Amino acid sequence: MSATVRIDRYVTDTLMRDLTGHDARPSAFLLYLYISTRPARRVRASLTDLARGTGISKRSIQLSIAWLQRRRLLEVTRSSATAIPTFVALRPWHSDDE
Repeated sequence: MSATVRIDRYVTDTLMRDLTGHDARPSAFLLYLYISTRPARRVRASLTDLARGTGISKRSIQLSIAWLQRRRLLEVTRSSATAIPTFVALRPWHSDDE
């Protein structure tokens, strides 16, 4: 059974070009796309889970997380320093995420 995923047009028309072209961070775009299309808004996942899910190395995942946080496109929370983090893909172009 296949599932349909709805992607905001801004993601493909603007964010993709911005992250892959201007910022030269295609792995950050792939990570954002992966997190933002999960069924749950909050995604609890280890670096290994994200690497497996995207096909990107763990180091690239770490760099992408940092970049997306700097760009205010990703919120990361942890209950402790060693806990598995929870990720939320932010959509600053939507008023419901402000």
